[in-house]
Amino acid sequence: MKNEEIIAGLDLGTTKVCAVIAKQTENGLEVLGFSSAPSEGLNRGLVANIAKTAEAIAEAMEVATNRAGVVVKSVNVGVAGEHITSLRHRNYVTISNPDREISQEDIDRLKADVRRIRIPSDKQILHIIPEEFIVDDQRGIEDPIGICGSRLEAVSHVVLAATAAIQNITKSVHRANYSINEYILQPIASSFSVLDENEMDLGIVLIDIGGGTTDIAVFHDRSIKHTKVIGVAGNQVTNDIREYFGIVRSDAERLKKEYGYATENSIIKDESIYINRVAGRGNVVIPVNLLSQVINARMKELFNIIDNELRHTGFKDKVRAGIVLTGGGSLLKGIDELSEEVFGLQTRIGFPLKFESGLAAELASPEYATVAGLIEGIPGSPLEEYQKTTAVNKPDRTKVSFSKFLRSIQKLFDDL
Repeated sequence: MKNEEIIAGLDLGTTKVCAVIAKQTENGLEVLGFSSAPSEGLNRGLVANIAKTAEAIAEAMEVATNRAGVVVKSVNVGVAGEHITSLRHRNYVTISNPDREISQEDIDRLKADVRRIRIPSDKQILHIIPEEFIVDDQRGIEDPIGICGSRLEAVSHVVLAATAAIQNITKSVHRANYSINEYILQPIASSFSVLDENEMDLGIVLIDIGGGTTDIAVFHDRSIKHTKVIGVAGNQVTNDIREYFGIVRSDAERLKKEYGYATENSIIKDESIYINRVAGRGNVVIPVNLLSQVINARMKELFNIIDNELRHTGFKDKVRAGIVLTGGGSLLKGIDELSEEVFGLQTRIGFPLKFESGLAAELASPEYATVAGLIEGIPGSPLEEYQKTTAVNKPDRTKVSFSKFLRSIQKLFDDL
């Protein structure tokens, strides 16, 4: 790979670890290698077993890098889990230049001030993403540099993560012999891979339904307004099926994927499925309509939790473009119909949008939305240099340029 930017993304999911290797070209991202490995070391977004997590990372990365033909040393890693919290912070600085022209130095002073906000001792800042700049009470300024004024303010979305959770992720990745280039909140990564800029402008809610957690991101006026991670997701649906019908987990997962519907109205063929009981105890007959009732109860609970969150935070009325569902849970048949029923908003299924060539077809599924977004990278990390992934056969380390999509909104998300 001569003079080409190599990017690696690693999605540590509860059910699987996904790895993708790509290169940045003039036309966009080209996927060079992709792989996934079963995940047994994580629970609801948190590392529960470092050794097992490291094994899954090593397995997924080995296959992906072999297919890509490069040896990658560092990765962008997704972060999720109920330990994630967020807050809005507003701060200001006075402009001391004689000509009152705002400079990068003023932006840097804002940035330093945000870093000093008081947060719980067991938390650390994961991202600081500006929602808007304000100059002398003039709102909605995207890039204040060069504008004249006496007071510069910023309203920022600050994402916090549990320090212990980040440390356990770091240990797992290091044990697999990789370094971490960038931590990225998973719902933000998913948003970058499946959302359209116009949706972000009008107001959109991304709901990424994974195995262990469901991640939420709310956008309005082309800036992120709210993030949330909920510990109800696809695994809970599988467990409900397993317990209700008294079958093993593998059969419950297969039933969910092959015959499951989120609503009874979505059922195309109402049939009965025969599943072998354990230890030769005969068969259990499972009607599809009864299976859908079990699934519907849990998914409706999840959507009601999210709807209450949107109402409580005041963002429900700002969502004009509707809902985008992504993640493996969005593959459940009829899930978009259930979403429209609960939220009263138009819903679509989100597929990764950004890839130009290579193995892009392998990532053309909602379940890979997060890992697709991780190779985009985002500004707003406390790390000063982001997207600086290295392949050993490259002569130097340079920043990866953004895709055409990110370039169009880069000013909105520049780190303070």
